[in-house]
Amino acid sequence: MDKSFPFKINIPKQLPDSSSAAGAPAGGGESRSSAKSAKPGGAGAAAAYIALGSNLGDRSGMLAEALRRLDASEGVEVTGVSAVYETDPVGYTEQPAFLNMAAALRTTLPPLDLLRLLLAVEQQLGRVRDVRWGPRVIDLDLLLYGAVKMDEEELTLPHPRMMERAFVLVPLADVLAAGHPLQAEVAELALAALREGKEGIVSWNTINWRSGSAPFEN
Repeated sequence: MDKSFPFKINIPKQLPDSSSAAGAPAGGGESRSSAKSAKPGGAGAAAAYIALGSNLGDRSGMLAEALRRLDASEGVEVTGVSAVYETDPVGYTEQPAFLNMAAALRTTLPPLDLLRLLLAVEQQLGRVRDVRWGPRVIDLDLLLYGAVKMDEEELTLPHPRMMERAFVLVPLADVLAAGHPLQAEVAELALAALREGKEGIVSWNTINWRSGSAPFEN
Protein backbone atom coordinates (compact mmCIF):
# COMPACT_ATOMS: atom_id res chain seq x y z
CA MET A 1 0.00 0.00 0.00
CA ASP A 2 1.20 3.49 -0.82
CA LYS A 3 2.24 5.15 2.43
CA SER A 4 3.53 8.46 1.04
CA PHE A 5 0.82 10.55 2.67
CA PRO A 6 0.67 14.22 1.59
CA PHE A 7 0.55 15.54 5.13
CA LYS A 8 2.16 18.55 6.77
CA ILE A 9 2.10 18.43 10.53
CA ASN A 10 4.51 20.24 12.77
CA ILE A 11 6.95 17.71 14.19
CA PRO A 12 9.21 18.80 17.07
CA LYS A 13 12.92 18.17 16.80
CA GLN A 14 13.02 16.65 20.27
CA LEU A 15 10.40 14.66 22.17
CA PRO A 16 10.57 12.38 25.21
CA ASP A 17 13.27 9.72 24.91
CA SER A 18 12.04 6.73 22.93
CA SER A 19 14.66 4.25 24.05
CA SER A 20 11.97 2.25 25.81
CA ALA A 21 9.79 2.17 22.69
CA ALA A 22 9.91 -0.66 20.19
CA GLY A 23 11.24 1.52 17.37
CA ALA A 24 13.78 4.16 16.49
CA PRO A 25 14.42 7.35 18.51
CA ALA A 26 12.33 10.35 17.50
CA GLY A 27 15.22 12.60 16.50
CA GLY A 28 17.28 10.22 14.39
CA GLY A 29 19.65 7.37 15.22
CA GLU A 30 18.56 3.89 14.28
CA SER A 31 16.75 3.73 10.94
CA ARG A 32 13.20 2.51 10.71
CA SER A 33 14.20 -0.36 8.46
CA SER A 34 16.70 -1.70 11.00
CA ALA A 35 14.43 -1.07 13.99
CA LYS A 36 11.57 -3.04 12.51
CA SER A 37 12.61 -6.05 10.51
CA ALA A 38 9.20 -7.43 9.59
CA LYS A 39 5.87 -5.85 8.74
CA PRO A 40 2.57 -7.60 9.48
CA GLY A 41 0.90 -9.19 6.50
CA GLY A 42 -0.82 -12.28 5.21
CA ALA A 43 -3.83 -14.10 6.55
CA GLY A 44 -2.82 -13.60 10.18
CA ALA A 45 -2.91 -9.78 10.03
CA ALA A 46 -5.99 -7.75 10.92
CA ALA A 47 -7.09 -4.24 9.97
CA ALA A 48 -7.58 -2.00 12.98
CA TYR A 49 -8.51 1.65 13.42
CA ILE A 50 -7.47 4.00 16.20
CA ALA A 51 -8.30 7.55 17.26
CA LEU A 52 -5.57 9.96 18.37
CA GLY A 53 -5.93 13.23 20.26
CA SER A 54 -3.84 15.83 22.08
CA ASN A 55 -4.51 19.20 23.73
CA LEU A 56 -1.32 19.91 25.70
CA GLY A 57 2.10 21.06 24.55
CA ASP A 58 3.08 20.52 20.93
CA ARG A 59 -0.15 18.81 20.00
CA SER A 60 0.75 17.99 16.42
CA GLY A 61 4.18 16.78 17.40
CA MET A 62 2.67 14.36 19.91
CA LEU A 63 0.32 12.93 17.28
CA ALA A 64 3.23 12.45 14.90
CA GLU A 65 5.42 10.82 17.54
CA ALA A 66 2.66 8.43 18.59
CA LEU A 67 2.29 7.33 14.97
CA ARG A 68 6.03 6.82 14.62
CA ARG A 69 6.24 4.72 17.76
CA LEU A 70 3.29 2.56 16.77
CA ASP A 71 4.65 2.00 13.27
CA ALA A 72 8.03 1.01 14.75
CA SER A 73 6.42 -1.55 17.06
CA GLU A 74 6.68 -5.25 16.28
CA GLY A 75 3.52 -6.56 14.64
CA VAL A 76 2.08 -3.13 13.77
CA GLU A 77 2.12 -1.09 10.57
CA VAL A 78 0.42 2.28 10.09
CA THR A 79 -1.22 2.01 6.67
CA GLY A 80 -3.18 5.26 6.52
CA VAL A 81 -3.79 8.48 8.44
CA SER A 82 -6.57 11.04 8.34
CA ALA A 83 -6.35 14.79 8.16
CA VAL A 84 -6.04 16.59 11.50
CA TYR A 85 -9.06 18.34 13.00
CA GLU A 86 -9.34 20.82 15.84
CA THR A 87 -12.26 20.28 18.22
CA ASP A 88 -13.74 21.72 21.37
CA PRO A 89 -13.28 19.64 24.52
CA VAL A 90 -16.17 17.35 25.48
CA GLY A 91 -17.26 16.58 29.03
CA TYR A 92 -14.72 18.65 30.96
CA THR A 93 -14.81 21.88 28.95
CA GLU A 94 -12.39 24.10 30.92
CA GLN A 95 -9.35 23.05 28.92
CA PRO A 96 -7.63 23.82 25.59
CA ALA A 97 -8.94 22.68 22.22
CA PHE A 98 -7.89 19.27 20.93
CA LEU A 99 -6.23 18.14 17.77
CA ASN A 100 -7.78 14.86 16.65
CA MET A 101 -7.08 12.37 13.90
CA ALA A 102 -7.49 8.67 13.08
CA ALA A 103 -5.17 6.02 11.71
CA ALA A 104 -5.57 2.67 9.98
CA LEU A 105 -3.29 -0.12 11.17
CA ARG A 106 -2.34 -3.56 9.96
CA THR A 107 -1.45 -5.77 12.91
CA THR A 108 -0.73 -9.30 14.01
CA LEU A 109 -1.25 -8.39 17.67
CA PRO A 110 -4.44 -9.68 19.30
CA PRO A 111 -6.91 -6.92 20.31
CA LEU A 112 -5.91 -6.79 23.98
CA ASP A 113 -2.22 -6.71 23.15
CA LEU A 114 -2.83 -3.86 20.70
CA LEU A 115 -4.75 -1.95 23.37
CA ARG A 116 -1.89 -2.46 25.83
CA LEU A 117 0.56 -1.18 23.24
CA LEU A 118 -1.53 1.98 22.83
CA LEU A 119 -1.54 2.47 26.59
CA ALA A 120 2.22 1.92 26.73
CA VAL A 121 2.82 4.58 24.04
CA GLU A 122 0.59 6.99 25.97
CA GLN A 123 2.66 6.40 29.09
CA GLN A 124 5.96 6.81 27.22
CA LEU A 125 4.78 10.19 25.93
CA GLY A 126 3.78 11.42 29.38
CA ARG A 127 0.05 10.73 29.60
CA VAL A 128 -1.27 11.24 33.13
CA ARG A 129 -4.79 10.09 33.99
CA ASP A 130 -5.97 12.32 36.83
CA VAL A 131 -9.14 14.06 35.54
CA ARG A 132 -11.84 12.18 33.62
CA TRP A 133 -12.00 13.68 30.11
CA GLY A 134 -9.33 16.12 31.26
CA PRO A 135 -6.33 17.59 29.41
CA ARG A 136 -3.84 15.10 27.98
CA VAL A 137 -0.63 15.20 25.99
CA ILE A 138 -1.78 12.16 24.02
CA ASP A 139 -4.89 9.99 23.86
CA LEU A 140 -4.99 6.74 21.86
CA ASP A 141 -8.21 4.74 21.53
CA LEU A 142 -8.79 1.44 19.76
CA LEU A 143 -11.97 1.87 17.73
CA LEU A 144 -12.23 -1.19 15.49
CA TYR A 145 -10.34 -4.45 15.10
CA GLY A 146 -11.37 -6.45 12.05
CA ALA A 147 -14.85 -7.86 12.57
CA VAL A 148 -14.19 -8.51 16.27
CA LYS A 149 -16.99 -7.80 18.72
CA MET A 150 -16.13 -8.08 22.39
CA ASP A 151 -17.28 -6.65 25.69
CA GLU A 152 -14.76 -7.19 28.45
CA GLU A 153 -13.71 -5.11 31.42
CA GLU A 154 -10.50 -4.06 29.69
CA LEU A 155 -11.80 -3.58 26.15
CA THR A 156 -15.07 -3.18 24.25
CA LEU A 157 -15.14 -3.47 20.45
CA PRO A 158 -16.32 -1.64 18.48
CA HIS A 159 -15.58 1.33 20.74
CA PRO A 160 -18.89 1.98 22.56
CA ARG A 161 -18.99 5.76 22.00
CA MET A 162 -17.35 6.12 18.61
CA MET A 163 -20.62 6.72 16.75
CA GLU A 164 -21.52 9.59 19.09
CA ARG A 165 -18.40 11.74 18.77
CA ALA A 166 -17.65 14.06 15.87
CA PHE A 167 -13.96 14.13 16.84
CA VAL A 168 -13.88 10.39 16.17
CA LEU A 169 -16.29 10.04 13.26
CA VAL A 170 -14.90 12.75 11.00
CA PRO A 171 -11.26 11.56 11.04
CA LEU A 172 -12.38 7.91 10.91
CA ALA A 173 -14.36 8.61 7.74
CA ASP A 174 -11.09 9.72 6.11
CA VAL A 175 -9.40 6.34 6.57
CA LEU A 176 -12.11 3.70 6.92
CA ALA A 177 -11.78 1.25 4.05
CA ALA A 178 -14.37 1.22 1.30
CA GLY A 179 -16.53 -1.82 1.80
CA HIS A 180 -16.16 -1.82 5.59
CA PRO A 181 -19.56 -2.67 7.14
CA LEU A 182 -19.64 0.67 8.97
CA GLN A 183 -18.25 2.82 6.15
CA ALA A 184 -21.56 4.20 4.87
CA GLU A 185 -22.91 4.96 8.34
CA VAL A 186 -19.67 6.59 9.48
CA ALA A 187 -19.48 8.70 6.32
CA GLU A 188 -23.08 9.89 6.72
CA LEU A 189 -22.63 10.80 10.40
CA ALA A 190 -19.29 12.49 9.72
CA LEU A 191 -20.79 14.63 6.95
CA ALA A 192 -23.64 15.68 9.24
CA ALA A 193 -21.17 16.53 12.03
CA LEU A 194 -19.13 18.74 9.70
CA ARG A 195 -22.24 20.40 8.32
CA GLU A 196 -23.55 21.18 11.79
CA GLY A 197 -20.17 22.04 13.29
CA LYS A 198 -20.61 19.54 16.13
CA GLU A 199 -18.06 19.90 18.92
CA GLY A 200 -16.70 22.92 17.04
CA ILE A 201 -14.90 20.60 14.64
CA VAL A 202 -12.88 22.26 11.90
CA SER A 203 -10.20 21.03 9.54
CA TRP A 204 -6.85 22.07 11.01
CA ASN A 205 -3.99 20.74 8.92
CA THR A 206 -2.45 17.63 7.47
CA ILE A 207 0.52 15.69 8.77
CA ASN A 208 3.74 14.25 7.43
CA TRP A 209 4.58 12.12 10.42
CA ARG A 210 7.49 10.42 8.64
CA SER A 211 9.38 13.70 8.18
CA GLY A 212 11.33 15.50 10.91
CA SER A 213 11.84 18.68 8.92
CA ALA A 214 8.57 20.51 9.64
CA PRO A 215 8.60 23.51 12.01
CA PHE A 216 7.20 23.54 15.52
CA GLU A 217 3.51 24.18 16.08
CA ASN A 218 2.67 27.83 16.66
